[in-house]
Amino acid sequence: MTRYRSLSAALLLSGSFAASAAHAQSAEPQALAQTDDQASDQINDTDILVTAQKIEQRNVDVPITISVNTGARLRELGVSDLDELSNFVPGLNIQEQSANNPGIVIRGITSDSGSAQQGPRVTLYYNGVDISRSRGSYQAIYDVDRIEVIKGPQATLFGTASAVGAISIVSARPKPGFSGQITGGYGNFDAYLASGYVNAGNDTVAVRLAGEYKNRDGYINNLATSQTRELYSQDQLGLRASLRYTPVDALTVDVIATYDRQRNGGTPFISGTFPTEAGPANVFGPANLSGSPVSAAVLGDAQLGLSRDVWDANITLSYDFAPGWNFTTVNGFRQFNSLEIFDADGSRAFFLEFAENAFGYQVNHEGRFAYKDDNFRASFGWNFFQEDSQQIVPFSSNEATFFTCAVAATRPGCVLPNGTVPAESGPLTLYQSVFGNIGKNDTYSVFGDVTWLVSPRFELTVGVRGLIEQRESGFFATVPRPRLNPLAASLIPGQVDTAGQTFLVQDSFSAVLPRFNALYRVTDDINVFATVSKGRRSPVVQLGARATPTGPVANFTPVAEEVVWNYEAGIKGKIGPVSGSIGVYYQNYSDFQVSVIQPNGTTLTQSAGNANNVGVEAEANWRAARWLNIFGNIGYINGGISRDSAFSPAFAGARFRLQPEVQASAGFTIDTPIGGGVRLFATPTMTYRSQIFFELPNNPLISQPGVTLYNARAGVNINERFEIAGFIRNASNERYLLDAGNTGGAFGVPTFIPAEPRFYGFQVSAKF
Repeated sequence: MTRYRSLSAALLLSGSFAASAAHAQSAEPQALAQTDDQASDQINDTDILVTAQKIEQRNVDVPITISVNTGARLRELGVSDLDELSNFVPGLNIQEQSANNPGIVIRGITSDSGSAQQGPRVTLYYNGVDISRSRGSYQAIYDVDRIEVIKGPQATLFGTASAVGAISIVSARPKPGFSGQITGGYGNFDAYLASGYVNAGNDTVAVRLAGEYKNRDGYINNLATSQTRELYSQDQLGLRASLRYTPVDALTVDVIATYDRQRNGGTPFISGTFPTEAGPANVFGPANLSGSPVSAAVLGDAQLGLSRDVWDANITLSYDFAPGWNFTTVNGFRQFNSLEIFDADGSRAFFLEFAENAFGYQVNHEGRFAYKDDNFRASFGWNFFQEDSQQIVPFSSNEATFFTCAVAATRPGCVLPNGTVPAESGPLTLYQSVFGNIGKNDTYSVFGDVTWLVSPRFELTVGVRGLIEQRESGFFATVPRPRLNPLAASLIPGQVDTAGQTFLVQDSFSAVLPRFNALYRVTDDINVFATVSKGRRSPVVQLGARATPTGPVANFTPVAEEVVWNYEAGIKGKIGPVSGSIGVYYQNYSDFQVSVIQPNGTTLTQSAGNANNVGVEAEANWRAARWLNIFGNIGYINGGISRDSAFSPAFAGARFRLQPEVQASAGFTIDTPIGGGVRLFATPTMTYRSQIFFELPNNPLISQPGVTLYNARAGVNINERFEIAGFIRNASNERYLLDAGNTGGAFGVPTFIPAEPRFYGFQVSAKF
């Protein structure tokens, strides 16, 4: 169940200039001692190195669209979480309904399914390993070296999940010497931050310990006296230990262990239908989310909110075994376990109370050879990826309340204007059910990529990945008959009891995913490129249950693979103090997969037929003076389901969910010395995103009109060792929605999630 559909309108802030500095794969992060002026200098540097194609190259020489932000640049812009990343990358939105349910949108295409049976569209990589499974993918971004966003299908480079793009998070590596940094911060809503790292070692062995702790009160007032954990409160801890072993110059071994923990407050699903004791329904007012009175016993916790733990281990070895040759192996293990309790009806009524318990693990092994000389560049290798995950969804309700609130004719009597619930004035008729889905996936693939330097100015690239995947899905449910209506098979229409059975089905698939690139160097600093690539979202081995006269049987409704062909051309480079890029793309989808919440609260995936996507992205950066840098970008997308779709007329002509037609941002950075070893810096930004729809088919009532937000970070740096900075996000305190519809919408009572209000505070950092 995709419980609330993980809307990925991502704080809607879509970004300012993103072509900031990247390092090579083995390069080290910038320390606090590096000035913000130096970080800004890198924005103009077209010679920055990236490894998106698994070899070191200048960003301007890579014939695909890449946006890169280093740790120093992220700090300069005030980015402290994944959802804020989309402030500074055109065409990217990351929406975080909760750490358990992030949604990632690249070029208007969303990847946010929580079902264990369904694969993602966007590859999220952490230190070279696929972590894309939705419930295990959230990753804090403290002490990072860089974050690369690669757009368009990238199966050859980043695996089969990158049907529309990939996000690669690279943590800071240990280095010789002793150094460290500590940061403390405080903000409104009683927000606390403590983070830092300690690095020690020599040329042979070095270690690095890093961590971050965040704690913040919720910004939605919950009137329910039974709830002590505030809605959207934050309590997060991240820890990382890294070891680098370099016995000889040609060999590097990295071992990284990471732990992430969340104990966050509940998601504020606020009803647009039911009042509270504070007055009529108001999606930006206080909520009364009481949850279930038997929540601890039935759902697993008495309090709304998220309890989540993620463990990650990575071993990477890189060996230059001959002139021009390198062998790299990346090996990772990731395990996640989360329990989230949520009130899906958004009211005081004991009506739609759910939990989601998601857990599983992922194993990844990759071996890759790379070769480079004056005429050719090549890489080839193999990959094995295994994942095993489950999603278990308990449900709790009072039958009398359910029958009153779920029927349109009696719904006005569900919650009275004074906030009381008449159906709960007498004894409760408790009801509980549970269903779960299981997903197992073993994928074996081989890949290769060859670039021919036809001349010093012209090169051609051909790449391909071939794969075989074995997918197994399972389903089980315990669904009793309601006592107040024993003739009904279940309280929630359509739920089917599997009579203690776990249904299983499996299937195997194969695919060949190519890419073709061409790049021409107009000058040393200006390149034009064109690319054609094929992307694929895995078929869905979709399994449920259906009732028959002889008992429950498996209900297998497979969904064909979603295939996209991406055609793209662009130019990037610099002329004097002005740098930037512009690109156009066209994407053609067949069997476009959509997920629709059913009347029983589950999510069904189906094909919506053909879809198309046309877009333009442009970025510009002007170094007006050594102390002043001006940047901006804009993205335009015209995409949606084909109007002549024969698969599902209800979707024909609909825009993609969470897809703005226009998103843009602009800002500038001032960084100037003011004497006595003190520097003054400031980076204000403005972001705009046009209307987005939260559902398919599109419903204007379940949408968010265009929004403009203003943000800033400013402060002083003292002797390159101490820094005091203030920040503000959503300075105008704009009211807008993060999500709408959700599980409640399937029962005729849509809920709404308000996005973050004005946040402000200060941070103090010290380097040693």
